[in-house]
Amino acid sequence: MKNKKWYQKISNWIFILLVMILLPILLINIYIMIQANNDNDKVPSVFGYKPFIVLSGSMETKIHVGDLIITKEIDPTTLVVNDVIAFRDQENTVTTHRIIDIVEKDGVTYFITKGDNNNSQDQNLVEYKDVEGLYITRIPSVGNMLNEISKPTTVVIIGLGLTVVFILAFQISNNKYKDQEKQEFLEYKKMKEKEQKEKEAKESLEAKQTKTSKKTTAKKSTSKKEESTPKKQSSKTTSKKTSTKSTQSKKVVSKKTK
Repeated sequence: MKNKKWYQKISNWIFILLVMILLPILLINIYIMIQANNDNDKVPSVFGYKPFIVLSGSMETKIHVGDLIITKEIDPTTLVVNDVIAFRDQENTVTTHRIIDIVEKDGVTYFITKGDNNNSQDQNLVEYKDVEGLYITRIPSVGNMLNEISKPTTVVIIGLGLTVVFILAFQISNNKYKDQEKQEFLEYKKMKEKEQKEKEAKESLEAKQTKTSKKTTAKKSTSKKEESTPKKQSSKTTSKKTSTKSTQSKKVVSKKTK
C-alpha cells in the first residue's frame, strides 16, 4: 500500500513539472504570435527580452543552428566593439553577429559586424535603429522545438493534448484515490470484526470460567453438608443408648427395693 502511495506521488509530481514547463512555453509562444501579428515590423519581446531561433551556422562555435538565443533590448549608444547583437538587415531579416568596429559617416554612427564563422565582414552597415538587442545567452537545440511549437496547428494540438492529459490524469488519480479509500475501509472493517470476535471469545471464556467456579463452590458446600449429617445421627444414637441404660438401671434398683 505504501509503495502504491509513493508511486502515485511521484507520478503526480512528474505531471505537475511537465505542465509547469510546457504551459509557460506555450503561453509565451501564443503571446509572441499575437504581438507579431499586430506589428509585423517589430520583433515581439517579453519583459524586454527577445528570443530568436538560429537558422545558420555563421556564429559557430559560439552559437549553433537550432539554438534558441535570448537578447535584451538595450540603448544602442552603449554598445561597444566585440558585443554580439541581433539586428535587422536590408532584407528585414534578423541576424546575430559580432561588432568588429564602430564608424561614423555624415554624423551617423554605424556598426560593422561579422559572423565568427564567416571569412569576411557583413556587406551592410548597421544603424542604431536596426538593433534589436544585445546577445545574452543561448539554450541549445530548443529553437527547433519552439519552431514547431510556434506553428498554429501545433499550438492547437498541444493545447488539446495537455487538456486531455490533464483530464485523464485527474480521472486516474481520482479512481486510485477511491480504490485506496475502499481498500482502507475494508481493512478497517476486517480489523473491527477481528476485534469484535476476540472480544466475544474473551467474554465467552470469562463466562465459562465463572460458571465453572460457581459449580466448584456448590460442590464443596454440598460435601460439607454431607459430612455434618452423620455426626448428628451418631449423637442421636449415643443418647438413645444412654437413656436405655438408665432405664434398665432404674428397673434393677426398683426390683431390689421391693
